[in-house]
Amino acid sequence: MKRVLDLTCSILVIGLVLSWLLPVLAVLIKLDSRGPVFFLQKRIGRRGKVFTCYKLRTMVVNGQADENPAAENDTRITFVGRFLRVSHLDELPQFLNVLLGSMSLVGPRPYMLKDDHRFSALVPGHDFRKFVKPGITGLSQVKGFHDMGIDFQTIFSRYQWDAFYVRNASLFMDLRILRRTTHIFFTQKIGIWR
Repeated sequence: MKRVLDLTCSILVIGLVLSWLLPVLAVLIKLDSRGPVFFLQKRIGRRGKVFTCYKLRTMVVNGQADENPAAENDTRITFVGRFLRVSHLDELPQFLNVLLGSMSLVGPRPYMLKDDHRFSALVPGHDFRKFVKPGITGLSQVKGFHDMGIDFQTIFSRYQWDAFYVRNASLFMDLRILRRTTHIFFTQKIGIWR
C-alpha cells in the first residue's frame, strides 16, 4: 500500500504540478545565476545504499556543496535560491526519486554522505533509521526538526523521532504525517507572501 501511495502521489505531482512549474523555476534559476538547474547529490538510502537525490539548485556552483551544507545567511545562496529554500520548492524534484523508488513520500530524511558518517559516529544505533526508505517528509520534520542542526541534541532528537517512525511505521501514520506536512506547507506559504 505504501508503494501504491508513493506511485500515485508522485505521478499526480509530476503530471499536475512539476509539468508546468519546473520550466518556470528553471528559467528563474538560469536568469539568476550560472550553472545547472538541478543539484544532484549523493545521499544514503535504505540499507545504506547510495542514491542520487534530485533538488533544484539554490546556490552558486561551488566545490563545498557536498561538504558544507548551506547555513542561514550563507553567501552562496542565490536570490532565487533563497525563495526556493524558504518555500521548500527546491525539494519538488524529489518526487522523481519517489517515482524511481529510491525514496518514499514519508520516511527519515536522507543525509548527504559526510553528515551520515558524522551522525553515525555521534549517535549509537543511528543506522537503524536506514531500515526504511528515506522520505521527502518525515516524523522528525513535522515535529519541528526540518532544518539541519549541527549540535548533538538536535541530531539525537531527530534520530529519536526517526527511530520511532521506523518502529511504528504504518499507512495510517504516513497519512497523518502527509496531512501535517501539507498543513505546514500551506500555512508557511501564506506567511511568505505577507
